Amino acid sequence: MEYVWYIIAALGAGIGTGLAGLSAATVMVPVLIVLCPSFSGETGAYQATAIALASDILGSAVTTYTYARHKNIDLKRGWVMLVCILTMCTVGSYVAFIVGNVVLGSFTLFLTFCIGIRFLVKPDTSRTNQAARGEKLDWKGVVFSLFWGLTIGFGTGFVGTGGGMMMLIVFTVFLGMELKTAVGTSTFIMTFTALIASVSHILIHPAIVLEKWDVMLICIAVATAASLISARFANRVKNRMVGLVTGAVLTVLGAAMLILNYWDFLSRYPLFTQTLSCFGIFLAYVIPSVAILVLVRFLTRIPSFVFRKLLHILAFTFSSVTIMTAPGWQAAVVTCVVAGLIIYPVLNICEKETWYPKLFVQKSPGEVKRSMIMIFSVVAAVVGVAWGAFGQQKLGAAAILMWGTGDAAAALVGIPFGKHKVKSRWTDGKKSWEGSAAMFAVSFLCGLGMLLLAQKLPLPRALYTAAAGAFLGAATELFSPSEYDTVTVPVAIAAVLLLMGSV
Repeated sequence: MEYVWYIIAALGAGIGTGLAGLSAATVMVPVLIVLCPSFSGETGAYQATAIALASDILGSAVTTYTYARHKNIDLKRGWVMLVCILTMCTVGSYVAFIVGNVVLGSFTLFLTFCIGIRFLVKPDTSRTNQAARGEKLDWKGVVFSLFWGLTIGFGTGFVGTGGGMMMLIVFTVFLGMELKTAVGTSTFIMTFTALIASVSHILIHPAIVLEKWDVMLICIAVATAASLISARFANRVKNRMVGLVTGAVLTVLGAAMLILNYWDFLSRYPLFTQTLSCFGIFLAYVIPSVAILVLVRFLTRIPSFVFRKLLHILAFTFSSVTIMTAPGWQAAVVTCVVAGLIIYPVLNICEKETWYPKLFVQKSPGEVKRSMIMIFSVVAAVVGVAWGAFGQQKLGAAAILMWGTGDAAAALVGIPFGKHKVKSRWTDGKKSWEGSAAMFAVSFLCGLGMLLLAQKLPLPRALYTAAAGAFLGAATELFSPSEYDTVTVPVAIAAVLLLMGSV
């Protein structure tokens, strides 16, 4: 199992290096220390750092080569940093061995996470006072380079990490480089710092090569390949796309590394571990499902309303699965809230991309993201009431499933086949008897299955409970304004199931 973690750590390190000039140790060190027992002990962190630095050598080199081919390196503004970092990284490496088992600094992890968020919020790093490529440093640039170069150099040698991330900040914020040039320049410097620091670590502690040569070879090979692929991607797309992907990678890596770094503390709280388990199920279910739906959308001529309802079905079925597999109602509620908080800003960012209108046809601007946040909010509320207040876990899942599948059936049948509109002063005149009948039928069948198989109700009671819930849900959807049925329908169905289906 450890070899799997070696590959995962090296993949994350290589992607981080190729996209953002991230030091391999930022990813590798916590993964190796926390998840690999062979790196426990007094010299475990030192060995992990040495392997990460060795992986950085070729990873940074191929990244540098790729960025250099696209003329995205600026040594005229980076030479002071280069000299200072090379000078201090050896000193930091020696001090690290004297101090002992040095674990990845929390500051770097928080920095990685925060920089990731920053690139997601503002992916385009271009600015009005951006320095031209090859422009010489002024005295302020020299002062900044001296201070940060000496600091980063020592830190790179001491903990083997932080150099790439810190250089990215210095080059973009203080020295005015655009993102690709900053990454290319930082990886050029990292190639030499990683070489010096790695050799220093091995000379100080030769057992690294003798005991962990196989781990070193695996990490070097995987990290180098991942760095090359991600660097080529970064240099072939626009700066905005690089910023978005960089932000996503750094945010995920930063969050994962923070969890690993503080695992001993966080694992003491059952709610955290339970929520983490639920969220893992969410990712395992949603990521491949969304990938399949996107392929279907772009490779077929599926109608827009069908694709929209398939997305809704995905959200509803995930919610039901989460409720049924969650160890506690609090974990299920938190997972739904976190999912909504993640999906909303992701869709908000994607709205600015040219492919977004092709993927989603919205009734109004922002309609898809509002719909998704409402779905997860209502699911969290239903779970909190049904399971948290009344202790009816399975009835809460049944209500969500009846609502979601019924809503999808109403649209999938009503839009193409709804010839008989419901004419009433209490309806909007757009909904049809065919759609309402389809919603009732599908909701009834799903509810009946859940009540029989999960809730274990007797057949007669399951029949009239499912029928009552499906009927009230369809009626509520029919008479509710479209912007409110996401709230009114699940509340109505859940109320019926709690009143009639509780054992």
